[in-house]
Amino acid sequence: MAIRLIVFDLDGTLVDSRSDLAGAANELLQECGAAPLDDAAVGRMVGEGAAVLVRRAFDAAGLAEPADALARFLVRYSRRLLKTTRVYDGVPELLARLDGTASMTVLTNKPRDLARRLLDGLGLLDRFGEVFGGDAPYPRKPDPEGLRALMAGAAADQASTLVVGDSAIDLRTARAAGVGICLARYGFGYETLPAGELRGDELFIDAPLDLLDRLHHAR
Repeated sequence: MAIRLIVFDLDGTLVDSRSDLAGAANELLQECGAAPLDDAAVGRMVGEGAAVLVRRAFDAAGLAEPADALARFLVRYSRRLLKTTRVYDGVPELLARLDGTASMTVLTNKPRDLARRLLDGLGLLDRFGEVFGGDAPYPRKPDPEGLRALMAGAAADQASTLVVGDSAIDLRTARAAGVGICLARYGFGYETLPAGELRGDELFIDAPLDLLDRLHHAR
């Protein structure tokens, strides 16, 4: 069956936002008296929402997390949302070539307003019919409720839906909903994916445009 719905993750799949996320986290840590963490370390903390990222950053720094840490992080991240974040090479071309062949949506644990601002600032927002964030009426990934809502909106079933992401969270979300998964090995979340969770039916891409070939062979 042809794919009717492609559900993209955002950070590490469509955009490389690691430096801006790390910059916001380190700004907050330094204000609290800690040394900054390197970008790669912060990148490994991304994927389960801002609250989890902030908690992990403070744990890694050996500091107690202030009660207002999440709010302070979001203010700082909002200010630098597009400072260094860039679209991965090939993403605009991929989305243009997929346009009209399948519905495309974004499912991210980033707050929806920030996700939409980021996509709009990078010229991608109009490619997606829906953008669901971690503050939507649905639980955050890997809970499949948001994904199932996107499927219902696109009249897509399990066989005609594909999740494209870079992390274990995306893998678990797809598995929980019983849909296909394509993992982006170029994303900064991929290095944290436990090999033991792979079962052999996953698709993989090493660059965004590889998805076109994977979809062709999946038909």
